[in-house]
Amino acid sequence: MKPAPKFKKKNKNQEQEPQEVRIRTPKGREVIGTVTQRLGGSRMNVACMDGKIRICRIPGRLKKSLWLREGDVVLAEPWELSSEKGDIVWKYTKTQVMALKNKGFFKNLTEFEEF
Repeated sequence: MKPAPKFKKKNKNQEQEPQEVRIRTPKGREVIGTVTQRLGGSRMNVACMDGKIRICRIPGRLKKSLWLREGDVVLAEPWELSSEKGDIVWKYTKTQVMALKNKGFFKNLTEFEEF
C-alpha cells in the first residue's frame, strides 16, 4: 500500500483568485511619505503627502527591525510640539504601495509613479 501524500498537489489548470492585501492606512495625524535622504543616527528627511518635508526618526522599539533606504514609502506621525519633526511608524512594501495606489491614496502625485 502506498502511504497518503503529506502535501496536497495543486491543480495547474485551476485559476488563482487575486488575494486581498491587508494594508495599514493612515489614522489620526499619520501621513504617508517617502524617504528622501538619510541623515544618520536613525534620522531621515521624509517628503510627506501634506507638502511638508519633515525630519523623522525611527523610534527605539523599531530600530533593529525597521531598515529603510531612500525612496521607501513610509507612514510618519508628526510630533505634537513641532510639525517639522516626526516618527516613522510603518514601512510599506511594494505590493502594499501598489494596493494603496489602486485605492486612490496617491492621486495627482508624480513622486510615487516609480512604484
